[in-house]
Amino acid sequence: MRLSELAKGSSVMLGVIVAGYVSTSYVDQRFATSKTASAPAQTTGPAPAACVDEDGSWKHWSWPNVPALSPKCK
Repeated sequence: MRLSELAKGSSVMLGVIVAGYVSTSYVDQRFATSKTASAPAQTTGPAPAACVDEDGSWKHWSWPNVPALSPKCK
């Protein structure tokens, strides 16, 4: 490996690192919200646990993924 090849590889690597940092900073500023602005109002009690109803539908689960082996609703 010659010195010119090492310099080219190092400059490419540095460019990738800088581009990753800049894009991460942009995404954080553009899409991240502050925790105080996005936090829902505090309720009086804990949130109900996710469970499976008798018909197989999910209750108290707002995410698109579904955990396996969840408890039945009481």
